[in-house]
Amino acid sequence: MVEIELDGKKVEIQEGSMVMHAAEKSGVYIPHFCYHKKLSIAANCRMCLVDVEKAPKPMPACATPVTQGMIVRTKTDKALKAQKSVMEFLLINHPLDCPICDQGGECQLQDLAVGYGGSASRYQEEKRVVFHKDVGPLISMEEMSRCIHCTRCVRFGQEIAGVMELGMSHRGEHSEIETFVGHSVDSELSGNMIDICPVGALTSKPFRYQARTWELGRRKSVSPHDSTGANLIVQVKNNQVLRVVPLENDAVNECWIADRDRYSYEALNGADRLTTPMLKQGGQWKEVDWQTALEYVANGLKNIKNDHGANSIGALVSPHSTLEELYLAAGLLRGLGSDNIDYRLRNAEFGKAEGVRWLGLPIAELTQLQRVLVVGSNLRKDHPLFAQRIRQAVRHGAQVSAITSKSLYPSADAWAMNVAQAQVTPAAQWAQALANVAAAIAAEKGVTAPAAGQATPEAQAIAKSLLGGERKAVLLGNAAAHHANASSLLALANWIGAQTGASVGYLTEAANTVGAQWVGAQPQAAGLNAAQMLTGGKLKAAVLLAVEPEYDTAAGQAAAATLDAAEMVVTLSPFKTNLAFSDVLLPIAPFSETSGSFVNAEGRVQSFHAVVKPLGETRPAWKVLRVLGNLLGLNSFDFESSQEVLAAATTKAANLSNATQAGINVAATAGEPVVASIYQLDGLVRRAPSLQLTADAREQGVAA
Repeated sequence: MVEIELDGKKVEIQEGSMVMHAAEKSGVYIPHFCYHKKLSIAANCRMCLVDVEKAPKPMPACATPVTQGMIVRTKTDKALKAQKSVMEFLLINHPLDCPICDQGGECQLQDLAVGYGGSASRYQEEKRVVFHKDVGPLISMEEMSRCIHCTRCVRFGQEIAGVMELGMSHRGEHSEIETFVGHSVDSELSGNMIDICPVGALTSKPFRYQARTWELGRRKSVSPHDSTGANLIVQVKNNQVLRVVPLENDAVNECWIADRDRYSYEALNGADRLTTPMLKQGGQWKEVDWQTALEYVANGLKNIKNDHGANSIGALVSPHSTLEELYLAAGLLRGLGSDNIDYRLRNAEFGKAEGVRWLGLPIAELTQLQRVLVVGSNLRKDHPLFAQRIRQAVRHGAQVSAITSKSLYPSADAWAMNVAQAQVTPAAQWAQALANVAAAIAAEKGVTAPAAGQATPEAQAIAKSLLGGERKAVLLGNAAAHHANASSLLALANWIGAQTGASVGYLTEAANTVGAQWVGAQPQAAGLNAAQMLTGGKLKAAVLLAVEPEYDTAAGQAAAATLDAAEMVVTLSPFKTNLAFSDVLLPIAPFSETSGSFVNAEGRVQSFHAVVKPLGETRPAWKVLRVLGNLLGLNSFDFESSQEVLAAATTKAANLSNATQAGINVAATAGEPVVASIYQLDGLVRRAPSLQLTADAREQGVAA
C-alpha cells in the first residue's frame, strides 16, 4: 500500500493505482470525461488535470500513478485554471443545442460546463460540423458534432463487447468516431455505448425525442430474459415505459445490460397487447369480463377432470414467468390431482428431477476463472453478460475451450474472445467428444475413464488446459441442456470436474429456469413432460402460462396441431396469441406490470415491483391463478400479496446441485438440440421492433 496526501487528507491506496482511484476511494470528485472505472485509461480528454507537488505542470489524475508521499491538490488555482482551459477547448466546436439534445439533463458536459465553463465564448470562428451516420436500429449517431473524442465507445467495443466496431479516423479537429466503411454496430451489448457516452453524440434511436429526462419516473426492476437476472432502472412517463437502463450491481451485471434487456420494452406498448379476457364462441373471439372468463375455465377444468380424469389436464409454463406464478401454477395442477406441468419446453430429454440445476459458482467469479470448458453453447449470443465476464478473464490470461457445433460457433471469432481450443463437431457427437476429453484426463492421471473414448489430439489439448490453472469451470450451455443425451453430458462433465477440480454448472436458459425447478414446475412423480403433452393427444385440457408453442417449444408447429385437438386450451398471456387453438385468452401482466421474483443462474432470488399500472383489464398472473384456485375450491390459495406467495414458495431452501445418478451413453443421438436465437428467446423480444431490425435478428429466426 502507498500513502499519499490528497487535498490535505491522507489516503492509503494499492501500489500501481492512479490518483483518480485514490480520489474515488476518499470521496474527492475530480471532473473527467474519458475515464471510466470499467475501461482502460486513455487520458485524452485532459479534464482531470490536478496539481501534483514538484510536478512542473498539472497532471492528468486518471493516468498519474501514485507514489509514496505524493501530495496532490485538486482545488488550487493551478488545477482549476487548467480544468477551465480544457473545458473552453472542449466547447470550441461543441454545438449549443442543449434544448433539443436527448442527453440534456443527464449530460456530463452540461454539468461540468456549469462548474468550469465560461459565461461567454471567446471563439468567433466557424464551428466544425460532422456528418451524421447510420449505424443500425438501436444507436443514433445523428449529431456527431457533439462528440468530444473521449473514446469511451471505442474502448467499450474493444474491451467489453470484444468487437472494435467504432474507431477514430483522421487527426486533430478533423477526428471523427465512425464505423468501418459501410458497417453497422451489431454487438449484442451495443446499447451500453449510449450509457457511457458523456455527451449527446450517441443516443437511443427508439427513445429519440420521446421525453426529457426530468419528466421520467425511475423504478428498479429485473430483466425477464436470460439467466443473468440483470438489474434494471425502468423509466416511466404517463404510465408508459419509455426507456430501460442498467442499475449497477457488481455481483450480477456490473453496470452493463444486453440490448434485449434494454430494448424489449417496446413490446410492452405494442399493438398486439391483450387487454381484456376473450372467449372463442362459434369460432369467433368475443370480449368478456373476468368473472365470466374465470368461471368458464374453472367449470371446463372440473368437467374434463370428471369426464377424463385429472391426468388429462396439463400445464406448459414459461421459465420467463415469475417464481410466484410458477408456484401457483404448480399448486393449481397438483390441487386438481395432476402432475402434468413442465417448464422444459425446448428439452429433448427429460430425466427425473434430481437437484436444482444451476451455474455452479457465483456469477462474479466468472471473471476470475483461469480455465473454462464450454459445452453446447453459443456463449456470446445466449448469455451476453456471462460472455462479457469470461472475456475479461481471457484478457487476464484465462484459457477457454469449447465443444460445440458449427451453428453455435460459426467462426473462430464468433464469441469475440480468444478461444484456445474449439472442437467443432455435430451435436450428436458431443457425448463422445466429452468422453474423449475424459479419456485424455484419465490417461494423464492414471485413473479409469468413465466411458469409452480416445485421447485424440483435440481432447488432449482440452485436457491439458483443464489440468492446469487453479480456478476452473465446465459450463453446459442451452444446447447441452436441451440435448437428447443431456444427462450423459452432465455425468461426463461431473467426472471431468471431479478429476480436474473444476466446478460444473449450467448457464441456464431463462430468467427463472432455476426458480422453476425450485418450485416444482416439472413432473415430480409420473406426470407427463412437455414433449409428451405436445404429442400423442393425451391432453384434453391445457393451460399455457406465457407460452407460444410454435416458438417456445421443441415441437414447434406440430405443437399447435396437438393442442388444436384438445377440448379446452387456456392461454394466459400479455399478448393476443395462440388464437388458432385457444378457447380462452386471459390477459396477464408482463414483468413491468406485476410484482414478482426471478431466481438467476447462481440461485440469487431477486424481487421487483410493478413499474406501471396494468394495461386495460390486464391482471398479474399470480392473482389470476389464485382466483382460479379459489373457484376450483383448492386449499392454500388464500394469498393477499405476491410477498406471501414468495414466502410460501421459498419455505424449503433450493437444493442447488448438478450431481446426477444418470448413466453415461456416448452413442450418437438423432436431431440437433432446439435453441432459441438471441432475439427469439421470448414473447417480449420477438415483439420488439428495433431488436427485430438488428443484424442478429435478420440472420436467423429460430436457430436449430
